[in-house]
Order: sequence, then structure tokens, then C-alpha cells
Amino acid sequence: MIKKLNISLLTMFGIGYSKFAPGTVASFLTCVIYIILFICNVQILILLFFFLIILLYSFYAIESTKNYFKEQDSREIVIDEFIGQSVPILTIYYLNFSNDLKNFIFLSILSFIFFRFFDILKPFPINLIDKNLKNNFGIILDDLVAGIFSVITLLILNSVLTYVV
Repeated sequence: MIKKLNISLLTMFGIGYSKFAPGTVASFLTCVIYIILFICNVQILILLFFFLIILLYSFYAIESTKNYFKEQDSREIVIDEFIGQSVPILTIYYLNFSNDLKNFIFLSILSFIFFRFFDILKPFPINLIDKNLKNNFGIILDDLVAGIFSVITLLILNSVLTYVV
């Protein structure tokens, strides 16, 4: 029972089995989930609480199912994309003081593009994490750093646009 729950969580309830770019699909659906939560006006503290639970439980779930998947960082494991994509989305959620849905959707799309860019290309130090930490911590950490890079890029872009406009 626990093993099935762990596999369901790690594959985001089967999304990881997608034949077409499961990481991209998981990141996109993460954005959609947060847009729905934004529309429902879910408080940021509730989102942060559940994010932390998913983050912490994912370390355990990856470790407990390491023999189930063909490789340690299997493409079917997409919870790390959910976690990494959540970083910029939660930042946008927190900083979006106007509660403007169109603005939130636009910034979510930008965060998706930036996150996928950093997650796929793996610039320094993401590439070092990906190459050297072949365990549950490394699987999640490279996506967390890609999410942080996405936040930094969004904040720089916002500052430049605010200054120019």
C-alpha cells in the first residue's frame, strides 16, 4: 500500500509514464494546479505547508522505491519537477499583491519557460548536482536550484521592465 502511494506520488499519479516529455508535462500541470489554487484563493501559508510536506516526503519516497525504477533518477519520477516548478510559482503567488489572474497566469507561463530552460540545460551549479549527487537528495536538489534560478530570472526581468516602463 505504501509502495503504491510512493510510486503514485513520484510519478504524479501516472504523469511520469507519459511517452512525450514527462518532466515538461509535469511542470506544465504544476502551473495549472497553482492557477486553479490561485482562482480558489487558497492562502499562501496552506500552499507552503503542503509544499513542505510533499518535499520532505519525496526524499523518503524516492529512497524507498529506488529498486522499483530502472535507474535512480528515472524519467518516470517527476515529483522533482513539481517541487522545482513550485519554487517560482509560490514566489509569484506570494508577490502577486494585486490578485490579478491574468498577471498570475502570464508570470506562471514565464516561470514554466525559465524553469524548463534551467532544468533541461542544467547550467552551473545544477550540472554538478545532477552529475555528482546520484541519490534522493540530488534528484530533488537540482530541480530546486533550477526553480531558484527561475525566481532570480523573474525578479531581474521584473526589475528591468519596471525600470524601463
